[in-house]
Amino acid sequence: MQDLLPQRIVCLTEETTEWLYLLGQEARIVGISGYTVRPRRAREEKPKVSAFLSAKIDKILALKPDCVFGFSDLQADIAALLIKAGVQVTVFNQRSVQEIFSMLYQVAAMVGQAEQGLVKLQAMRAELDAIAQRAAGFRRRPKVFFEEWDEPHISGIRWVSELMGIAGGDDIFPELAVQSLGKDRIIADGQSIVDRAPDIIIGSWCGKKFRPEKVAARPGWQDVPAVRTGQIFEIKSADILQPGPAALTDGVAQLHRIFSQWQAVHG
Repeated sequence: MQDLLPQRIVCLTEETTEWLYLLGQEARIVGISGYTVRPRRAREEKPKVSAFLSAKIDKILALKPDCVFGFSDLQADIAALLIKAGVQVTVFNQRSVQEIFSMLYQVAAMVGQAEQGLVKLQAMRAELDAIAQRAAGFRRRPKVFFEEWDEPHISGIRWVSELMGIAGGDDIFPELAVQSLGKDRIIADGQSIVDRAPDIIIGSWCGKKFRPEKVAARPGWQDVPAVRTGQIFEIKSADILQPGPAALTDGVAQLHRIFSQWQAVHG
């Protein structure tokens, strides 16, 4: 049966790499994204063959993969080149918490670990339920602005918005969260953020360091509750913007910790 499963896998994004390591299937991975930081040892053990929007096609082909995992329409061009070269490519497009769970189960099944994967996913879901139950005891839920990028302002994607809800906060731009593309979540007028008066601001600028002092110094933001009370935080993009195990574990835990501390003082 093992010989029917992929033996040489290239992961073009971090979430499938982390998941395969968690499943004990890291020996199948022959190439990873250069942006991979989870698990840290993957950077030392595996060749880095791609960025997010680009890849070293010749290097990937030299690895003779029998399966390549990618993420979203943004990697469609990479996928097309590999498919034309005769490589099997599976591109997932998970945008919600439920879709992340579905993707993780599918990957586990593809490497013959459906049962083990299901056990791990049930444990993750149970922890999400426990967090939601604790958050249900909040006297007041904070209004939260999650900033995925600063210039222009881009609000949080759907799974982030959903995890904020589970963790006990309310996304101030829920209507934008359902938009899968970053360009559709741009907030052209920063005044609309000010007008929605977030109690907490969380930044996760994918690819560069978050600067809370820069946020606090924005013209006209001095009366925003989050700025006035110093409730400006960073969650590393690897922990929350990776639509895989990280967001469902460390990412949501950090959200809940921030919201719980706010609620204890301001709730």
